[in-house]
Amino acid sequence: MEWIYWAIVIILIIIAFVGLLYPIIPSVLFLAASFILYGVFFSFEPFNWLFWVIQGLFVLLLFGADYVANTIGLKRFGATKAGIVGSTIGILIGPFVIPVLGIIVGPFLGAVIGELIVHKTDIKQALKVGVGSLVGFISSIFTKGIIQTIMVVYFLWMVL
Repeated sequence: MEWIYWAIVIILIIIAFVGLLYPIIPSVLFLAASFILYGVFFSFEPFNWLFWVIQGLFVLLLFGADYVANTIGLKRFGATKAGIVGSTIGILIGPFVIPVLGIIVGPFLGAVIGELIVHKTDIKQALKVGVGSLVGFISSIFTKGIIQTIMVVYFLWMVL
């Protein structure tokens, strides 16, 4: 039975990392669920109050990193609120409309279309904002991936 429990915990962690590429998947919830299910299946003994405080701080850092990386990438390339909203919509819809490339094409097109429709900017500026959305999104994935890896390593360090 123990290997089944571990399989469930590992699958939840894997889903959390898939959530980096498919933002509709709430990565943080899957990571938290993996920690909690480990406690239910095995024992909560390895998880003292410090573990939960540190993991909670990492969760806050995840949310902050996501917001900051995307906003800096977009603002640095001259995006307005329309570009930011368009990029966000593209991030959520893109992977479902274009299964593999949608994660890259979605935020780019969303930002470009948002800028063109709302501000009627020239295509060159709209494309620049689209590139900014990609830079922000990719740096967000990278940053969140590092934070999630640290969370998992800390979890494994506590339980093994």
